[in-house]
This record gives sequence, structure tokens and C-alpha cells, in this order.
Amino acid sequence: MIVLLIVLCVTDRVLSQIRYSVPEEANHGTLVGNIAEDLGLDLTKLASRRFQVVPSSRTPYLEVNLENGVLFVNEKIDREQICKQSSSCQLNMEVFLENPLELFRVEIEVVDINDNPPSFPETDITVEISESATPGTRFPLESAFDPDVGSNALRTYDITTNNYFYLDVQTQTDGNKFAELVLEKPLDREQQAAHRYVLTAVDGGQPPRTGTALLVVKVLDSNDNVPVFEQPVYTVILSENAPVGTLVIQLNATDMDDGLNGEIVYSFSNHISNRVKDLFSIDPRTGRIEVRGEVDFEESSLYQIFVQAKDLGPNAVPAHCKVLVKVTDMNDNAPEITFSTVTESVSEKAAPGTVIALLSVTDRDAEENGQIHVEILGDVPFKLKSSFRNYFTIVTDGPLNREQADSYSVTVVARDKGAPSLATSKSIRVHVSDENDNAPTFTQPIYDVYVTENNVPGAYIHAVTALDPDIGQNALISYSILECDIQGMSVKTYVSINEETGYLYALRSFDYEQLKDFTFMVQARDAGTPELSSNATVKVIIVDQNDNPPLVLAPLGKNGTAKEPLPRSAEPGYLVTRIVAMDADDGENARLSYSIQRGNENGMFRMDWRTGELRTARRVSAKRDPHRLYDLLIEVRDHGQPPLSSSASVLVMLVDSVTEGRGTGDRGGIAKAKDATLDLTLILIIALGSVSFIFLLVMIVLAVRCQKDKKLNIYTCLTSDCCLGCNTCCSRQGRARKKKLSKSDIMLVQSTGNVSGAGTAQVPVEESGSFGSLHQNQNYCYQMKHQRAELSYLVDRPRRVNSSAFQEADLVSSKDSGHGDSEQGDSDHDATNRGHSSGADLFSNCTEECKALGHSDRCWMPSFVASEGRQGPDYRSNLHVPGMDSVPDTERGKGFASSFRVDIPETA
Repeated sequence: MIVLLIVLCVTDRVLSQIRYSVPEEANHGTLVGNIAEDLGLDLTKLASRRFQVVPSSRTPYLEVNLENGVLFVNEKIDREQICKQSSSCQLNMEVFLENPLELFRVEIEVVDINDNPPSFPETDITVEISESATPGTRFPLESAFDPDVGSNALRTYDITTNNYFYLDVQTQTDGNKFAELVLEKPLDREQQAAHRYVLTAVDGGQPPRTGTALLVVKVLDSNDNVPVFEQPVYTVILSENAPVGTLVIQLNATDMDDGLNGEIVYSFSNHISNRVKDLFSIDPRTGRIEVRGEVDFEESSLYQIFVQAKDLGPNAVPAHCKVLVKVTDMNDNAPEITFSTVTESVSEKAAPGTVIALLSVTDRDAEENGQIHVEILGDVPFKLKSSFRNYFTIVTDGPLNREQADSYSVTVVARDKGAPSLATSKSIRVHVSDENDNAPTFTQPIYDVYVTENNVPGAYIHAVTALDPDIGQNALISYSILECDIQGMSVKTYVSINEETGYLYALRSFDYEQLKDFTFMVQARDAGTPELSSNATVKVIIVDQNDNPPLVLAPLGKNGTAKEPLPRSAEPGYLVTRIVAMDADDGENARLSYSIQRGNENGMFRMDWRTGELRTARRVSAKRDPHRLYDLLIEVRDHGQPPLSSSASVLVMLVDSVTEGRGTGDRGGIAKAKDATLDLTLILIIALGSVSFIFLLVMIVLAVRCQKDKKLNIYTCLTSDCCLGCNTCCSRQGRARKKKLSKSDIMLVQSTGNVSGAGTAQVPVEESGSFGSLHQNQNYCYQMKHQRAELSYLVDRPRRVNSSAFQEADLVSSKDSGHGDSEQGDSDHDATNRGHSSGADLFSNCTEECKALGHSDRCWMPSFVASEGRQGPDYRSNLHVPGMDSVPDTERGKGFASSFRVDIPETA
């Protein structure tokens, strides 16, 4: 019969207990119970929750079906072999489930059955009794042994019915029973020297089992006195692990007889166990009991030693006593630590209280020697939590950070309270698994990347680096560029990035003159879940290269040669002209120096290498300077590495007077006004202006108004009024445009003096270091290039000069279309507009030949009509030189000043 007893003791839902009982000798397969059903577990989840038996608690006698939780007998159980004479025989087993962790303790009590009969050590038992023994004398008999316990153990003894003896069955303190033969009637050796009886031992089983032995009583002659012990029971305290030979007790019995009848011999009684005989010995002569074997408190805390003393006389009657040996516990057993389950790794985001391991601690010692204190060594984020009896769980005690510690060695120490204290330690290694809790971090928040212009497209320019303290996929970083616009185009058309290495590459060749720097954002993103990212700023700074040669702006002339007059009366230091040049580069690459490369072999001129001013170095000598022309080649060189240069050809003509010089060079001077260069910025402004419809409307309205006010006086405004502060057309144009102009929006023209009278202001240009009063009166100014149709002949085509600032005449002319189509701002368009103008034709010089040749400078030269309706004799009649108002028209050319000045207005 199987008895089921379930005891559930739940502590934090970690450990419960269930109890079964099973009879011994049960056959294989005998059902003990269903653990899963009795605990109320879901049978369908046993496999998924890894239902299993703790390995350390396995027993060969029982087995659990892990699929349905059935506990059954696996091997025949012999209670007497497992538990010996212990009153309680119990098998323990631990089972557990995961997710969440639940531990159950299963106790199986092995129920004893009456499968063993009592048995005597010997089949024949002989007892010698003196005939002088008096009735009531007791004679202990050898005890029978029954390995069964409880009700199946030895219950009583019986003897064959007779007239001389009866049995007195007594019970020892440990529950064992023994029989004493009591003399009921005096014996007479002469009548019967021996008595034979059957001694029967009976157990308490149902049905009872018996064991028998033949009891032979020999009747001896009498010995009057028997030995006597001082006390019937002795109690002795003995420490466990006492060394062999340790004195347990010194017994002393006395006999009043003399001689051999008074000489006493000590011995153990016949009914003591063999284990007592193994542990203790007695000296037959002295009665000294000593330790013979290893006394272990954990085996037994109490031993009973039965001793008899018998004299050597005939018909000796033995005396008996009992020695109780109480064994005291010594702290000789260290605690034992057993890990039932261990989690190899735990997530760094695991919540406090997460179970890491389950362990049990035991100590075989008793009382304080068996009381255990358990702790975890070191400063680790784990703690012990008591679960059930001597079971503990290791749980997390705070947040984990794999980046600070990727694993921990957890050492559990169990220490008892004995003296001296004994301790045991065991360690486990707990690995912390990574979580994506760290975003990539760039090594610096801002990267300054310097790239030299004219780089090769696809060239490597820099590398950005981000670090992620995570591991695996969580630390796998990919780089990307965040979308933004640079000058209206996606940044990804400028640079690219290798998503694995963070290398940056230029996708185009950069031009410092167009783009000096730009900024964009790069992003580093890991491959974890969820993805984490961070950004950094990359500022690309374009480094200038000396890739632009100087561009000569003035003086300009026909066919690349500028003509300048030099009066023979000029003093040393006389300003012949000033070379004006610009360089699109920056810094040292744009710092220019001027020098004369050819044509100054006789040292007539000197060049200021900083300002570009060409001056006379000495007076003109008829002997040294018999010719009238000086063909000078001027070089303009920047300071880049390597330096670039351009050249300008200046033809200096010796004249007797300024008037003569101007007379011969009148057309060249006007051509210079017409051929002023147009900066690239103005082309950009014109292009943008053509796109902006509203701006065009405003400009057209202003042009119409200006035409109504000044119709045919445009040229006068440009050559006179603009220099003298034109307060009508030019001033209105300046107010209407209100735009910041670059230096390339300025043209160099000669001032004609104040011819309008009042309301005009001349902008004087003083010559530094000029010689002679005549030269101090010469003035030059810069003419603004207005985007009006009537002024299109002043607009120069933008170009880049490589080796010479003066190319063919068509390169320095105004916007020469060379096309059949007419566009606004183009020469064809201007001619068309002029054809429909209500005013006089300012461009009557443009002949069919000029048109066929593409409109040369002469074609764009306006022909002025005198106020009386007739053409003036010469444009010099409109030329005014300050300080020479009284000079007749015929002498004005002679008094024309030769100084030259460059004024660059910042705003229009």
C-alpha cells in the first residue's frame, strides 16, 4: 500500500516539499506518485520548462518520468540495507523547473515490511549455573537480532515450558529487547546435570516471524560468593575522535571469596553488538575499558556496554553492570556546499533579484558545530537569499554593466560556529551578456578637414572614428552622411563616406574661388536592437592653390597693346600709367608684384612693384631718346608656389605736348573706356537678373525713365557726370540698383573736367609723389558699368588671362555675340534696341563691315551729335582739364594732364 503525504512549504515560490511513502521490496515499475499532478503543475509545460531532477539528489531506487511527472520504483528497495536499524528510513530527491525557477523537495519514506525473522547468533546457547544458585537468580541470554524495525522488530522471547526457569523479557533504552533466564526452583546437579530447552524469539509482524535456538543449562557445583560491582550502571562522557587507547572507564568488582574463587575476570556480556566490540576493548584482569576504534558522533551519540565480572572459583556466578558511553560532538566536519543549478550568463539589463544559482549547505556536526553562516565574498552585485531550510539562491543585488565588468567570480563561503570554526568555499563564474545600451561616440565632436582645391575626384580626404563600448552586433558601427544642401545641391554630391571605415572621399574637384568651406553632419549607428546613433560635425575647409594667373584690368588697348603718351618735358617721376591687375586666388597667391621685362634697356622708366605705377626715371633726352616709341612688356606676377604671371604690352609714345599725345591717342582712350573688363561676378549678377523677372521689370522701368530724362546725354554722363558726381541719370541709376559692386564692376576712363557748371562734383585723384605742377592737375576716375541697354558697349566679356592680359581685339570688346540670335545684354540686342529708340542713333559707326567682323571696338564707339544738330570737330571739345579753362580749344590737347588714379568704390 502506497501512502501519499503532500506537504507544501513555499518560500518566495522557489522551493516546495512533497512527501510519499513506499513499502520496501516493491517491484520495478511500482507507482509511487505523480509529482506534477500532486503539485498542481501544467503537464503540457513540463518539457518547455525543462522539468528535471537535481543530479546530486538522484537515487538508483527511484526514477521520475520527466514527461508526465510519474515517480516509480526503478530498483527493489531493501530498507535494512539502506537504513540499517534506523527507525526512520527516507529517500530524498529534488526536482526543479525553469522559467521561472521552482524547486521541489520530494521525500520518500521507505516503509518496513516483515521480511526478516529474528535470529540468534548461535544455534546452541550454553548457560552454566551453580547448583547453589538461589531462586530468583537471573542469567542474561544472548539476544536475537531482527533487522526489521517498528512493529516488525523483535517483540518477545519464549522458552519451553518447564519447572525450573522462566524468561523475563526486558527493553533497553534504545528499544532493543533481551531475555533473562530466571531461576524459579533450586537446581540439584546430582539429579540433573543439564537442562535443554528451546528458546524462541518472536517479532511483532503480521503474521509474526520466529527464530529459535537450543538453550542448554549446565548445573555446576556451588561457589558461595559472587562478584559485586560498585554500581549497576556507569555513565561516561567521551569525545568523538578520541585516539585509540583512550581510557573510557576503570571498572572494579569485588568478591569476598579467597583464592581463585575471589579472583575476578572481566568480559563483555554476550548480548552486546559487534560494533561495540569493534570500538571498545576491556582488560580481563583490570576491568579497564579503552577506545579501540574510531568513535564518530555522527554515527552514534550513545553506546551501551554490558560487562560481566566472574570469579575463577568453581561454579562461579557472574555479576553484571552497564556502562553508558555518551559521545560529545567535535567540530570535525566542514560545511558542504552543493550547487543544484547555475545560470552561466545574465543580461546586463537583468532586474535586481534575478536568480543566478541555487545551492544547498549542510554540516554533519551537531548544535553549534552544525550551525552555518553563509555569505558571498567580495564586492560583487550579488547577494544570498535564504529559500528553504538549508537552501539558498544567489540573486542580483543591483544593476549590471558589462562595459565595466563582463564577468564575475562569485565565491560562496559557508562557515560553522564551532571552535575552531571550519569553513568551505565554492566559486562560480557568472558572465554578463551584452545589451545595446551605449551609443557610438565620435572621438571628437567637430572635425576640421583641410582639402586643397583642384583635388582629384574620389580622393580620400579624412577619416572619422566612432567608438562603441558594446560588443558583437551592438558594437558594429556603420557611418553615413546626413542629408543637407550645399549651394543648392545635396551634400552627397560633394563627399561620400565608407560606411564601414568612416573614410571620407571627395566626389568632385573643389574650387576655392567658388566654395571656400562647407559643413555637414556624419552619423555613426550601431547594429544593436534598438539601434543607437550619434552625430559629429565635419567642416571641410578648401585650401587655396595658386591656380589663377593675375588678370590685367587696365590699361587696355587695341590688339593687346595699350598706348600711352609721354611729354618730352616730363619730369622724373612722371606717372605714365598704372597697371591695374587682380588675382582670383587668396592670400599670398593673390599678392601681386609688377616689373618691366623688356623695353627699358636705357633705364627711362621705373616700375613700382607694389602699386603697378609706371613712372619716368629721368628726363627725356634728345640724344639718349631719339626715337618716339617705347615698347614696354610689363609682367604681373603673384607670390604663389609656383608663381603665375601675366604680361601687358604698353607702347609709350614721346609727344611734344599732352594735346598732341591725346590727339594721337584719342581713339585709344575712348576704346579703353569701352574695353573695361567685366568681372565674373557681374556675369553672375546678369544671369541671376535674367532669371528674376521682377528685377528685370524694375531695371526696364528705370532705363525708360533715364532715357526720357537724358536721352542722348548718356555718353556725357558716363565720361563727365559720373566722374563729377552726376546727379541726374547716374545718380538715379545708383539709387535704383543699390547693390554691392565688386572691383570688376569698375572701368577706368579719363576725366573730362567740369563742363556742366554747377551741381556737379569732381572726384580728384591726387598723385602720390608726382613731379611738376602740370602733372598734379591730371585726374582719372572709375566709371560704373551700368546694366542698361544703352551702355552695353561698355561691358567687357569676362575672361581669364593665361600668359598675356591683352589678346585679340575681339576678346576685349564688349559683349560680342557672334550669333544670329538677339539676347538682352548682347550686341545684337543692343543694336536692335537702338534701332527702335526715339533718340539719335548713337551707334552710327557700326557699319556692315563691322557687323560682319563681329562688332569691333570701333563699331561700339559712339558718335556724338552737337547740341546744334551737327557733329563736333573732335571729342576733345568735350574734354576738360581742371586749371586750364582759359586755354583755347586748340591748346587743350597740349595741357592734358598725364596723372593716373585708381578709385575702387565699395558700393554703387
